[in-house]
Amino acid sequence: MVVTGSSGENIVVDTPPEFRLSAIEFGLERVDAVLYTHSHADHIFGLDDLRIFNRIRNGALPLYAERQALDDIERAYRYCFIETQKGGGKPEITPHEIHPGDSLSLCGIKILPIRVMHGNLPIVGYKFGEKAAYVTDVSFIPSESKKHLRNLDLLYLDATRKEPHPTHFHLERAIEVVSELRPKQAYLVHLSHDYDYDETNISLSAGIDLAYDGMQVEVED
Repeated sequence: MVVTGSSGENIVVDTPPEFRLSAIEFGLERVDAVLYTHSHADHIFGLDDLRIFNRIRNGALPLYAERQALDDIERAYRYCFIETQKGGGKPEITPHEIHPGDSLSLCGIKILPIRVMHGNLPIVGYKFGEKAAYVTDVSFIPSESKKHLRNLDLLYLDATRKEPHPTHFHLERAIEVVSELRPKQAYLVHLSHDYDYDETNISLSAGIDLAYDGMQVEVED
């Protein structure tokens, strides 16, 4: 996911293994900061492909995550955090620890990390400004977090499978949560091959749709 500020700066949420291919396909020309929801492989293993954006911005990229996720990233990408031989390239990144409930400002956007649960693993979703949020890989949203997610203009929400899953919302549960939180528009994300896109979208209520690669949505804060 990419969030673009009013000045054209881009914040990337997670770097999956296909990050490079997606950046090329959809014309991602700059990255100014990276937020991580958690450190599972399908959310961090495109980090090495950030190196081209160091050249574009002529400097290191700030990277934001919880402490446990930062530790995992530093283990997986140790060569990015130590002095190595000259020659070759590696991402230049500056890690910053975040905490759920403590907001930060990036690229002119107020960002609130929100605690959610991915099975037994505590991870974060993100609220951007006052009207939009992205919550992926979630199986439970604490009541304290829900108050930040109610009545948004736009909510991206996990719905990995049609059938129940131990660490993700499935379709029916995601619809229940959307009904409770009451966003103007919800897009379901982190989708498996359980879904036929057109068939499923036809069956969904107004204001709920499946997301798709390359989707662009404008939100005025």
